[in-house]
Amino acid sequence: MTPLLIRGIGSLVTNSPDLPGELGIVENAAVSVRDGQIVWVGSDDEIPVALQRSTSLDAEGRAVLPGFVDSHTHLVFGGDRVDEFVARLDGASYEEILASGGGIHSTIAATRVAPTDDLVEQSAGRARRMLRSGTTTVEIKSGYGLNVADEVRMLQAAGRVGDETGIGVVRTFLGAHVPDRDIVEADYVEIVIEEMLPAAAPHAEFCDVFVDRGAFSIESARCIFAAAVGYGLAARVHAEQLTHTGAAALSAEIGAASADHLDHATPDDAAALAAAGVVAVMLPGAGFSMRARQAPARMLWDSGVTVALATDCNPGTSYVENMQFVIAMACLEMGLTPDEAVWAATRGGAKSLKRDDLGIISVGAKADLVILDAPSHRHIPYRPGTDLVWKVIKGGDLIG
Repeated sequence: MTPLLIRGIGSLVTNSPDLPGELGIVENAAVSVRDGQIVWVGSDDEIPVALQRSTSLDAEGRAVLPGFVDSHTHLVFGGDRVDEFVARLDGASYEEILASGGGIHSTIAATRVAPTDDLVEQSAGRARRMLRSGTTTVEIKSGYGLNVADEVRMLQAAGRVGDETGIGVVRTFLGAHVPDRDIVEADYVEIVIEEMLPAAAPHAEFCDVFVDRGAFSIESARCIFAAAVGYGLAARVHAEQLTHTGAAALSAEIGAASADHLDHATPDDAAALAAAGVVAVMLPGAGFSMRARQAPARMLWDSGVTVALATDCNPGTSYVENMQFVIAMACLEMGLTPDEAVWAATRGGAKSLKRDDLGIISVGAKADLVILDAPSHRHIPYRPGTDLVWKVIKGGDLIG
């Protein structure tokens, strides 16, 4: 890769010294990248002579920050659920829609019949929009297959999305999204453990379980996660979204990488998550889209829990692709400060994915950067709905 020197940076968010909410801002900065990594960071007035011969990009006083790490999405799916959205506006609840054959099950049906190439093409379109708006790494879950063949197919499609778009992809097996229709929970859990996990594990880094009313119990989740460990998959947990089930406590008990949603989390849950080092992934797009309560992000942060932000991009309850909008919602509806929200959308997301090389601008880190058409990262929540991304650099390559 051609070495690239980005100079004339008005305000550089480095996220170093790697402390929650500490952005490590460098004014009048420059960054040098080579072979997909950051090789130098410092003042524009102190650029080493050897680096000055690199291809140069003048940021002209703009702000630069690490690429957004979207650590919770359901990006690969077939069809849409716009009719369900309208039904919710008319007063239908999530559970009512699910019981009538809509919800997750309608997406499962559409995903199963969609040709793989179509799934990849549609999902790649979403991924390209994400990349252009500053998301350089995205976690993608399965969970709309609910059988061995389609769960594996979804994970393979997610890998192809990364290959075809250039966005970084981290894959999560979510065979335990909801039990498949006409199969009792205990029997379905056995299928997940005995059949799906062995087939899906080579294509994933994490295993997730939706623990909630209408999905899976604590006992079922504990069994699935115990089996997943044997395949080298770390745990992520859909926790405390629709009601309080004890899933946050389970996340702490098993040392999960993350507990996601947490709309009904309590102070006791926060204390347990903080003590166990479990990252709380906040998904304000879901609460916004469903007109429901938002997770207590302020309480969790003040309790010492590491907080991440993500879109929860999915066709039913949060068709949100843009992390800039998520940052704005986290400030306006969840009570995070702009500095906290930007950290959570970059370094926080990286920590939830156990990626030390992402969400930070320091020597040796991956060269994933976003240049804003604004003088400060604080313009992101200040101007909600405006795409402020001027240029994206992914793995040292200039995207646009």
